[in-house]
Amino acid sequence: MHGPPRDHYDVVVAGGGPAGCAAALTLSRAGRTVLLADLTTGPPKTGEALVPVARLLLQDLQIADTVLTADHPPCHGNHSAWGSMALHTVDFIRDPYGHGWHLDRPLFDRTLRAAARATGVDVAEHTAVRRPVRRGDGLWRLTLRTADTGPRAVTCRWIVDATGRRAAIAVTAGARRHVEDRLTAHHLTLDALPGATDGHSLVESAPDGWWYTTLLPSHHRLVSYFTDPDLFTPAGFRHGLLTTRYVAPTAHLHGFDALSLPRRAPAHSAHLDHVHGDGWIAAGDAAVAFDPLSSQGILTALYTGLGAGQALDAHLRGTPGALEAYTAEITTARAAYRHAHRTAHAQETRWPDHPFWSRRQGRAASPCSCRGT
Repeated sequence: MHGPPRDHYDVVVAGGGPAGCAAALTLSRAGRTVLLADLTTGPPKTGEALVPVARLLLQDLQIADTVLTADHPPCHGNHSAWGSMALHTVDFIRDPYGHGWHLDRPLFDRTLRAAARATGVDVAEHTAVRRPVRRGDGLWRLTLRTADTGPRAVTCRWIVDATGRRAAIAVTAGARRHVEDRLTAHHLTLDALPGATDGHSLVESAPDGWWYTTLLPSHHRLVSYFTDPDLFTPAGFRHGLLTTRYVAPTAHLHGFDALSLPRRAPAHSAHLDHVHGDGWIAAGDAAVAFDPLSSQGILTALYTGLGAGQALDAHLRGTPGALEAYTAEITTARAAYRHAHRTAHAQETRWPDHPFWSRRQGRAASPCSCRGT
C-alpha cells in the first residue's frame, strides 16, 4: 500500500493475475485511484507459455522490459502430433516478434503486481473481495478480507471482475456464465533434471483427450492430460501416458516411474452473457475463457485487462459507447477462437466414435453444452 489505506477508490480490481494487473495499470496511468485485491489461493499455475505477440501488449502496458526477464526461458516453438502420428513443428524463428517465453508463472504475476504498485496502485495481497453491495448513490460498498488484518470496508465507483472462470463479481451482479464444455486438466510435475534444456512445448492427441508437456524454468517437467471428467480415471492417466509416442520418452527422463496422482484444474471454455453491467466490468477468464489448446490464456488476459481498463476510463470521461465497444471486442475475439477451436478438433479424425472427439466435432452433444451456472 502507498501510505495510509484509503476507504474510497475510483476502481477496485478483484483478482491479481495478468488480467487484473493489466486493468489496474491502465486505470492508474489514466489518473484513477485503484485498489488491486489479490487473493492468490490454490497451487501456483505452472507450465504456461507466453506467445511472441504478447510483447506488443506488454509494451502497450509499458512493462515489457520489466517482466520479460531471463528468469523466463525462451520458447522457440511448438511440437505437435495431432491428426496423425507424425510430429509437426512450428518454429518462432520467423515470427516478427521473436521467440515466446516459458513462464515462471508465480514470478510473472508477482512482477506484474509490483509494476502496478509502482504506478500508484494500492495492492492488497492475499485479500478477497466480499459482499459487494450497490448503493443508491451509485457507489459500491464491499468488504476486503485478509487472514492477517481482518475485514476492511471500502467504497468504489466501479469494480473490475478479474476473478477467473468463476466470475464471482459478475455472477453476484446477475450475469450468467455459459459453459461450453467440461474440459479438465490433470497436471503432474516430474522431477527436476539439472542442466536440461528444451525450447519447445509438445502437444499429442489421444483417443480420449490430449497431452501437453513442457520443461519448466526450474528444470522440472510438467505433464498435463486434458479430457472430460467422465472419461478420466487415475489408472487411465498412467496407462495413457505410458502409451504416448512422444510425451512418454521426455517424461521418462524426469522420474517417469515415480508417478503420483495428478492435480486437477478446470480448463473449459466459457463466457458471460454480458461483460459489463451497473458499475462492473469483467476481464480475463471472468469475461471469456478459452481451451488451453489455443495457447491464448495469458495473451487474452492481458488483452482484455488492457481493453477493460481503457474502456472504463473512457466511460468515466464520458466517451459514448466505450463499454459497448469493449463488448464488441470480446465478441470478435470469441468468434475467432470458436472458429479456430472447431478447425483444430476437426483435424483429428482417428477416433471419430470416441466421446471426447465426437462431442467436439458435432456428432454428439457435450454433457455440459452451453449451460449457465
